[in-house]
Amino acid sequence: MQDALPALVLNSEALLRHAMDETPSSQPNPQGSPVSSNTGVSDERLMLAFSQGSSEAFTELFSRYKQPIYGFFRRRVADLAHAEELTQETFFALLRAANRYQPRALFRTYLYAIGFKILRAHRRKAAFRATFFSHRNSAPDPSRQDSTESALWVRRAVERLDPVDREVLMLREFEQLSYAEIADLLQLPLNTVRSRLFRSRTALRNLLEPPAASTRQDTLQLSTKKGENA
Repeated sequence: MQDALPALVLNSEALLRHAMDETPSSQPNPQGSPVSSNTGVSDERLMLAFSQGSSEAFTELFSRYKQPIYGFFRRRVADLAHAEELTQETFFALLRAANRYQPRALFRTYLYAIGFKILRAHRRKAAFRATFFSHRNSAPDPSRQDSTESALWVRRAVERLDPVDREVLMLREFEQLSYAEIADLLQLPLNTVRSRLFRSRTALRNLLEPPAASTRQDTLQLSTKKGENA
């Protein structure tokens, strides 16, 4: 993914004023030193620094999360360009919401929640366009772009899971969120997240095993027929 967003955002005085118009410019940096000089600062403190006017804090957050957020969208939309656009929209939304930020949860949970809202809006628009123009099947299947048969088969198996189970599995395995973060993000009880993750993993394993078993059975039957005809 391209790194153009920080330059675009940080050079846009109008957008920064819109995001920070209620924040007193005299507030100090909570770090007491330039944020960019300390990459060990927590996400939450960086976001607080950004909400108080630190452009360096935003640059650091973007650097940390540009690839994870792009990967989040790439696994959920068909087109690479759309994934990039949605990633940029997510960071623009983060910019606009900066003056309202409160560290009530982990920053990455907060950021993925923004991503989910943007993804849902994108899906609603895509569904409307598909219905209106009768092109439901016009979008390319991203799984066809996989370079190996195994990756293709796994992707198709994941797509067959229950939608909520699939999101729980992907957030855990790909985004590597904790059970508590997934529960907060999807607004599910913690035990439900655990049970759905177990169910999705079991279902995925069952979806992936039959072809191998079927192949072995077909091979055995073919060998038996050859023996009978000998």
